Amino acid sequence: MKKDIHPDYHEITVVMTDGSEYKTRSTYGKAGASMRLDIDPKTHPAWTGEHRLVDSAGQVAKFNKRFAGLGVKE
Repeated sequence: MKKDIHPDYHEITVVMTDGSEYKTRSTYGKAGASMRLDIDPKTHPAWTGEHRLVDSAGQVAKFNKRFAGLGVKE
């Protein structure tokens, strides 16, 4: 390996959305830094399976109306 080209790899604290913390090693910030997550596997719909459809200004209804006739023909 070449010297002086790799970032510093040190221990940081990761703070989840519910306030729980754990220590890991990363190149993020400085040694002892804290990374606060806005989205994590405990709350994000991709991991929890609780998908919510947010309809802003009726866009979903507009889409469904526009493409309703494009179903699979049998």
